[in-house]
Amino acid sequence: MFYDIREVKVETLTINIENGVVERPKITCFHSKSFRVLKNGFWGVFEGLVSDSEGLNFAEKNAISKGNVELLEVNSSGRYELKTKIDPRDLSVEEKLDFLKEIDKSIYTKTRKLGYIESSKQFEYRDSLGNEVRYEVPRIGISIIAIAKGETLQLISKRLMKPGGWEKIEGAFELVGEINEVLPKLTNARSPPSGEMNVLMNPELAGVFIHEAFGHAVEADHVLQGASVLSGKIGEKIAGENVTIVDDPMVEEFGFYPFDDEGVKARKKTLVENGVLRSYLHSKETAKKLGGDPGNARSEGVAFPIVRMSNTYLKEGEFKFEELLEFCKNGVFLISSRGGETNPATGYFQFSAQYGYLVRDGELSDMIRDVSLSGTLDILKDVKLGNKIEFDPGFCGKAYQTVPVADGAPAVLCRAKVGGS
Repeated sequence: MFYDIREVKVETLTINIENGVVERPKITCFHSKSFRVLKNGFWGVFEGLVSDSEGLNFAEKNAISKGNVELLEVNSSGRYELKTKIDPRDLSVEEKLDFLKEIDKSIYTKTRKLGYIESSKQFEYRDSLGNEVRYEVPRIGISIIAIAKGETLQLISKRLMKPGGWEKIEGAFELVGEINEVLPKLTNARSPPSGEMNVLMNPELAGVFIHEAFGHAVEADHVLQGASVLSGKIGEKIAGENVTIVDDPMVEEFGFYPFDDEGVKARKKTLVENGVLRSYLHSKETAKKLGGDPGNARSEGVAFPIVRMSNTYLKEGEFKFEELLEFCKNGVFLISSRGGETNPATGYFQFSAQYGYLVRDGELSDMIRDVSLSGTLDILKDVKLGNKIEFDPGFCGKAYQTVPVADGAPAVLCRAKVGGS
């Protein structure tokens, strides 16, 4: 009979400023334990702050049926602490507020919301095989939403989120610079063209595409459920030879973690190599069933771990941005994401860009607004890639659980459908 125990402590501070008004800062503390017992191929689970013996006893009683669950045995042990240069806990709330107020005041529009978050997570894991790991990772971030009205009502959102300390958000004023420059023009921008055309995606939008349209399709639980367009395609060419896609929890971006929630040491995984699908993302259970390497089982709090991405990115290519514009010749350059939808079972995606520009004769022209972009994973078969990767942070939701992630990509030139959103 296999069992594992997780203990998680998280302390979080959030501060919001809406339209110049500071909401009361909020500190939340979470501390709980999760007990899993695998008996007769069926999981019994219990959550609560009880002794190990009590928790395992309750979990075993919840293993009430028989199943076919098997786990890949993994040996893993160690400790890790992500060090900060400036621990935000050493700064007073007043000092943080002064900094945030300065950022807020520099946003030109009256309708705006600034959010600040800092957290510290302490994680411990142990199991019946003798594995034992623990780590502590702080995270910090700032997000801004700004709204303005001209001919149309428009919104821009920006965020800066990293693992680490106060030093990681010192560049937050750069977010405001882009908002103040772009948003007044965007309110009077023109509607986009429609139809299939050349599309140059900036790194943020391309990263969202890689995460949403590709990343969820390589999560092995989706594969096992028959809900992935990439099921059974390991070893097959699914993209151009210039396409290599990686998931790496050890890159110090927002999806960073040293061990996953099954105690497996984090490591870099090449999912697509020179256009060929090489791997899915796995938990211990899916790795046993499909063959592969675990390390991507993640959970919110002490919920049951499921297969998730970490820092997922498309590796850079060879072209400068100006060269991509020349290749594009006539089309659109789209910037950032305002959300959208994907279907891992079909590979279909539809996103809304925050804004963009017409490309005419290889040069940027009129600004466009309310732009949608749609297509399938097949666009990866013919793309040209920029020579510089940028990462964008966020929270990814799946099965009612949310975890921090980051998407990375260079600028990507492809062929896709464009329309109004």
